[in-house]
Amino acid sequence: MGSTWGNKLKISIFGESHGEAIGVVIDGLPAGEVIDTNEILLQMSRRSPGSDSTSTPRKESDEPKIVSGILNGKTTGAPLCAFIENTNTRSNDYSELSVTPRPGHADYTGQIRYNGSNDLRGGGHFSGRLTAPLVFAGAVCRQILERKGILIGAHIFSIANVFDIPFDAANISKDLICSLSKSKFALIDAEKEDAIRTAVNAARAEDDSVGGIVECAAIGVPTGIGSPMFGGIENIISSIVFGIPAVKGIEFGNGFAAASLRGSENNDSFTYKNDKVVTETNNCGGILGGIS
Repeated sequence: MGSTWGNKLKISIFGESHGEAIGVVIDGLPAGEVIDTNEILLQMSRRSPGSDSTSTPRKESDEPKIVSGILNGKTTGAPLCAFIENTNTRSNDYSELSVTPRPGHADYTGQIRYNGSNDLRGGGHFSGRLTAPLVFAGAVCRQILERKGILIGAHIFSIANVFDIPFDAANISKDLICSLSKSKFALIDAEKEDAIRTAVNAARAEDDSVGGIVECAAIGVPTGIGSPMFGGIENIISSIVFGIPAVKGIEFGNGFAAASLRGSENNDSFTYKNDKVVTETNNCGGILGGIS
């Protein structure tokens, strides 16, 4: 079972949904980086289950315990390890999964792949609960990136048939990114929240659920990051995004919509701005040939 991602920076996820704890080991962090634990807790609280009626009813504090890699508030250069205790577990609720696997989950495929030895309780290592250590890793890394001028933010683009205002792909402000990164229900148009909650609750009332799309952006990324073929930015980002169990698709820039456009409509023309080469539009998502 491969749950380690990365090359220069390696992230290893461990634990199961109803085990004693879940956690992450981050290897390759630079030494001497100040890490604000309050910022980590803010991001963890945004994901924490049971904190919002539109998410799972399971309640967990999701408070990480850092056991190595940070001393006096700074990274030491050694592997950073953190774990999160599981407290709200009802394993008996999943006793029938070996006989009656859930559709839309990895109960059946996991049982076949691991010869019936995998932990079925709450989905085990396949559970969305394992996104908590991913959030921890992201909360650490984004602090280091922010000091380099790289800001990352995302919002709910759609849930069911309710759509938020999309990013202006060629002009995303720092203030907007920072605001979304602190929001518990990240929307550009806050007035769409009621309609989204209504759609979620309507599906729940029918013992059903709805899907959605997240739109993410990064600003301040230097030009020239990435490699062609298999080391491109799209390749690397996709490989970790699909670590989130529910993700079934990803697009960069215009994505699949580009298939219905002519090259003259989809290409981004180059120009100069403040003595820098920039593009007038951002249909390619800021990436050409796998390189920023």
